[in-house]
Amino acid sequence: MRNYGPSLLLRLMLPSAQGREVRMVNCRVNRIVNRIVNFENPLAIKIRKQIVSALADYNMLESGDRVMVCCSGGKDSSLLLALLAEIRRRAPFNFDFEAVMLDQKQPGFDATNFKTWVASLDVKLTIVERDTYSIVKEKVTDGVYCSLCSRLRRAILYDHAINEGFTKLALGHHRDDANQTLLLNLFYSGKISSMPPKLKSDDGRNVLIRPMAFVAEEDLIQLSQEWAIPVIPCNLCGSQSGMKRQMLKGWLKEMEVKIPGIQASMLTAQTNVRESQLADQRLWDFNKLKADGSHTGFHIDHFSGLDENI
Repeated sequence: MRNYGPSLLLRLMLPSAQGREVRMVNCRVNRIVNRIVNFENPLAIKIRKQIVSALADYNMLESGDRVMVCCSGGKDSSLLLALLAEIRRRAPFNFDFEAVMLDQKQPGFDATNFKTWVASLDVKLTIVERDTYSIVKEKVTDGVYCSLCSRLRRAILYDHAINEGFTKLALGHHRDDANQTLLLNLFYSGKISSMPPKLKSDDGRNVLIRPMAFVAEEDLIQLSQEWAIPVIPCNLCGSQSGMKRQMLKGWLKEMEVKIPGIQASMLTAQTNVRESQLADQRLWDFNKLKADGSHTGFHIDHFSGLDENI
């Protein structure tokens, strides 16, 4: 069979096509996309198992859940959507999910190929239209767009989830995102805080889950290329330089060369917090600390503050 690309197939699906011709083109689209999206791909299996591990460890999904997968049009949320379809097929309990994308009215936004790709997964896609682009461009005259853009997008998606009866929102953040956030909060906010795999929104109305919390971005990049994911670029973030997250992303990439496994170690650290080895009095009662002869269970050189194996 000839290797028709999605764009060519879409051009064939003109309004003038009728009945059987349209069905034939639809079938061809599904066959081609399903051939590319190979769930038996070893890397896809690895990532799926990591997602399942996170889902189980943090009790992210329950029977009867109706999950809203927040799709940005990027590789991460798109891969999450596809792999959740396979996980649902294999799951021992029933849950449902839908894809929701926010059209922020950025110039050049075109979700045509993405719609076709999502349809091939047999997943419902809803596109919510809100002109946040104009607001961000008007309000942010000197600085980075991401903060305001994120707040506006979050509020719209939270409201949509409540109005449509979704029980959870699934986000496409991965391990590297969590590590970058940890450093951003540490360096710029004076907080030890990251992206938890599961959390309740500040207003208490929504539960958010991050099923790809254990997944490395390099694996997502490779699989998205092998599967030919139709990515929709962000013209806001992509138009700016000097963003702190991108700077730390590059720094971590350099450090991975010098300290192999540093990103995996950083993720492990976020699951292995020792309150007594920090200085937050809300987490540890230093005032009542007494030498009572009981062992702490830690193996730390208290003069240096380091584990004995370092």
